Amino acid sequence: MKVKLLTTISFFTYQLSTSQTEKLLHGKVFSENILLKNVEVINKTSKISTKTNEAGEFSILVAPKDSLIFFSKNYFFKRLKISYEKINQNNIVVNMIPRPEELDEVVVKNITFPHVGPADENSTVVPRSRIDQTGVYNGSIVNGVDFVAIFNLFRKKDKRPKHKFKELNFKELADATVPLAFFSNQLKLTPEEKDLFLQFCDADPQSKVLVQQKNLLFTMDFLYTKNIEFQKLKTEPKN
Repeated sequence: MKVKLLTTISFFTYQLSTSQTEKLLHGKVFSENILLKNVEVINKTSKISTKTNEAGEFSILVAPKDSLIFFSKNYFFKRLKISYEKINQNNIVVNMIPRPEELDEVVVKNITFPHVGPADENSTVVPRSRIDQTGVYNGSIVNGVDFVAIFNLFRKKDKRPKHKFKELNFKELADATVPLAFFSNQLKLTPEEKDLFLQFCDADPQSKVLVQQKNLLFTMDFLYTKNIEFQKLKTEPKN
């Protein structure tokens, strides 16, 4: 009986403490003075999520020290640490930065087609002499066109080597897509540490997969995880 009573008291104590720490946080998401709809708002700590409405507004349960993630396909990923001040403010405003448009690799070549005028005796395309074998067909076409000569004429004009695009490595991908503020504010890295850190990440086989995917959210989550390992290496005593 006593055990059952203690269990019930513990359960209600936990529920009370949870209700006192978790609160419904309201806010708006915009970019360049435009309110954004359908932005994913994810509480990474409690594993719950919601989306902004037509007016860019959202509401989500949070507690102090929770981590919120704001994600939209056409904007840079945004991470926000929840503090007591933000909970008491209860009407936060989140500004997202648009991503530049990603274009597929395109090879553009300038091909000038030669002008083919009427054929004469000095032309590359030479008229064939008339066959006088009346009534006998040998597979030839009277006054036919020399298609081999035409093909060779066009082929000679396109002997420039095609430009091959160099494949991105992970460091180049991170420099091109991840905001600099993410390295300094979220990962707490100096500019000197950033280059060393990206070399550390590039040694991980998972980085090659991310280069193929080119997904900013996956890339930043990978950087966040690798930074924990990187910081541990920095603090380990050297022999």
